[in-house]
Amino acid sequence: MTPPPWLIRRLFPILGTVGLLALGMAGTIWGPRYYGTKAWATPDDLWATLIAAQRLLHGDLGGLYTPPTNLVSFPGAAIILVPVVVLIDAVHLPITIPGPPQGANHGVWLVAGTYQTVISAMVLFVADEFAERLGLSRPKRALLAGASAIALWNVTIRWGHPEDAVSTGLLLLAILALSESRTGRAGWLIGAAVAIQPLVLLAIPILLAVIEPRRLPGFLARSAAPAAVLLAAAGAANWHATFTAVTKQPNYPTVDHPTPWLFLAPHLTRTSVAAGPARTLAIVVACGCAVALALHWRAGRRDQPQQQAGWTQDELREIVWWCGVALALRCVFESVMVAYYPWPPLALALIAASRSWVRMVIAGSVATTLTFVTQDAWRNTWGWYAMVVVGLAVALWAASDWSVRSAPRQPLPEPGEQFVTDGAT
Repeated sequence: MTPPPWLIRRLFPILGTVGLLALGMAGTIWGPRYYGTKAWATPDDLWATLIAAQRLLHGDLGGLYTPPTNLVSFPGAAIILVPVVVLIDAVHLPITIPGPPQGANHGVWLVAGTYQTVISAMVLFVADEFAERLGLSRPKRALLAGASAIALWNVTIRWGHPEDAVSTGLLLLAILALSESRTGRAGWLIGAAVAIQPLVLLAIPILLAVIEPRRLPGFLARSAAPAAVLLAAAGAANWHATFTAVTKQPNYPTVDHPTPWLFLAPHLTRTSVAAGPARTLAIVVACGCAVALALHWRAGRRDQPQQQAGWTQDELREIVWWCGVALALRCVFESVMVAYYPWPPLALALIAASRSWVRMVIAGSVATTLTFVTQDAWRNTWGWYAMVVVGLAVALWAASDWSVRSAPRQPLPEPGEQFVTDGAT
């Protein structure tokens, strides 16, 4: 059976991207008028990363982690913005940190805002690929694309962190590669994801739990190589700034949302704390989750009468869910949070919840609610933190419905092959 044209297959993520871009950019331009302000409502964090990308373009590796970049991620976060900086430089537009009263440079925002939204939307297309592999009907795929696009507003238009979306999309592609026993490709994809946003390190123990032991060394080497090369180059150019930014990862409890774990974070200045050390707890718990998954996974595979290299649809959904749990641990143990932090686990929860309409609606409702409610300036330490953690727990609970070993193994469809298997309500 000949697969339909690409535009037809990916209609829903295309519409989601267009809607996010049109409504989001329009909101930044005309939305502030409702509040009586003239400056456009652009994301504060994007500009500093654009400056880091501009320094990379001009060969200034030593300035990658020096003010005003405020970069605490790996160098890949700046690298993905280099193409748009090339265009901005070509038309001689200045990249500066916006300040009152004029706000951001309008021309730069129209170019950079469009670009960062488009590259972030790759995660919508990868999610639709998952939906196709899981045999979802087109109405379910439409709901998944719509809910995912709404949640993506938080990362892109509101906060300007395309690195979170791109790295999460690469993580999902790595999971798809593993489901097809393409461990080498998965390793490079994870390596690229880590080099862009080290948050995905939390998901690596989950992936290690389902990889054949003989393939682990090659996978780990590929996963580490991109970030190691980039950090080595940045460190060679300016060791102190690189080491300080990457290991301490300063955050600001007087500006963002402090959590009950703030007491574990060492104080760097009167207004900043080191967020990096407290994240060790999340890594430890993620490793514990991986051990539980490994025991369950290998026992289930031994029980199968016919061993197959590929994964079933239920197995694919299960791994996405476990990776969502691992990424949610960042929010559980974070000392200072920002409103866009819950997005990666929510994006994975939406995919894993696709088993039934009811659970999709629950997960989608939670994702939409958290996307907008977390923007409030409410700074109650326990209240805001509890709202996020409970919301993530509900979304992941809604996504946890599977019966992985209850049915005979059916391999995943080949890419482009479409058939509908869902009938659950």
